[in-house]
Amino acid sequence: MLNIDKIYKARQRVKDIIVDTPLSYAPLLSNESGCEVFLKKENLQVTGAFKIRGAYNKIASLTDAKRVCGVVAASAGNHAQGVAMSASKFNIRAVIVMPESTPLTKVNGVKYFGAEVILAGSNYDEAYAYAKTYGEENSLTFVHPFEDEEVIAGQGTVALDILDKCSDFDAIVVPVGGGGLISGMASAIKSINPKIEVIGISASGAPALKNSFDLGYAVDSISVRTIADGIAVRDTSTITLEYMLKNVDKFISVDDEEIASAILFLLEKQKLVVEGAGAVGVAALLHNKLEHLKDKKVAVVLSGGNMDVTLLSVIIEKGLLKSGRKMKLTVTLVDKPGSLMKLTELLKELNANIVHISYDRTSISLDYGDANVTVHMETKGEEHQTEIRKVLKNNGYLRE
Repeated sequence: MLNIDKIYKARQRVKDIIVDTPLSYAPLLSNESGCEVFLKKENLQVTGAFKIRGAYNKIASLTDAKRVCGVVAASAGNHAQGVAMSASKFNIRAVIVMPESTPLTKVNGVKYFGAEVILAGSNYDEAYAYAKTYGEENSLTFVHPFEDEEVIAGQGTVALDILDKCSDFDAIVVPVGGGGLISGMASAIKSINPKIEVIGISASGAPALKNSFDLGYAVDSISVRTIADGIAVRDTSTITLEYMLKNVDKFISVDDEEIASAILFLLEKQKLVVEGAGAVGVAALLHNKLEHLKDKKVAVVLSGGNMDVTLLSVIIEKGLLKSGRKMKLTVTLVDKPGSLMKLTELLKELNANIVHISYDRTSISLDYGDANVTVHMETKGEEHQTEIRKVLKNNGYLRE
């Protein structure tokens, strides 16, 4: 198992490369959860995630002969940027194999650091297989995102940063995908203060590692599906599972609805952009998955902030609908001049702000001479929406 000295050595290697990210008290989240919550903001890390720690430590630990030959990695996300940036610091060749479906923004993010990008395979596992073969054929060192002792040691430096600032936490909550971050952090935490509870949080749509933890032996999943793409790992690593079985106290999961609400909470209440993988710890607190921590002092790792803006816009829109701040209604009008104006005047009197209207007179469900009007509005909460429905019903626009 990983020696704490190796994690301290990793910190010496990475200290001039990484950002000393804040560990900040979160009063609103503390009030919501009933815990004294501190957020470790690795979403503000260089490249936007903790992955730079492990990638840089791995490359820094290579012999000069191996390093000069270059490195290869498979990733569609944060690990790719971590390896690319680390290689650029040593001025060596880096090849990143990414699935063919990888968004252009992520490809460009890796190329920005000077790495070569190869698009291969329809998913991560196929890209991984290609990268392993390519590395062997071209004498490149493969940098695994979590099944590597030097990578795990680098990720463990997050725990050292937390405990340097505050060593009396009751629990530290860590996102889990492949298990590299929690393996390194838990090794450090249990070496320094074994009384601190280490809690892993995964996405329920990627259940392999949690199922393995619960069973005590490795099992894989058939497929994964979650908005937390940074922790969407299909197969269990026997290496990280061994670390977790030794050092992790509790392991729970949260679903995509819970993750989405945590992303929105962090954006709106904490003014932080956090990706799905980074928000799972907050999701667990907000949705009462960690009730045994009430009145306890808790650190939560926000592991990354590289959020896809398209997904973020969907999460915001759905969140506004759920919280009663947006509303969509379809009403049937007589298709004649003035009908639409009468409806909009009524909504104006109700202080509903119309942001979009669509008009359909050709639906086969309509009587001839009628039209369906779909109105998107900004509203002031559920009571306001109830009032709008009541008035529209009284005026004949809505039926039972």
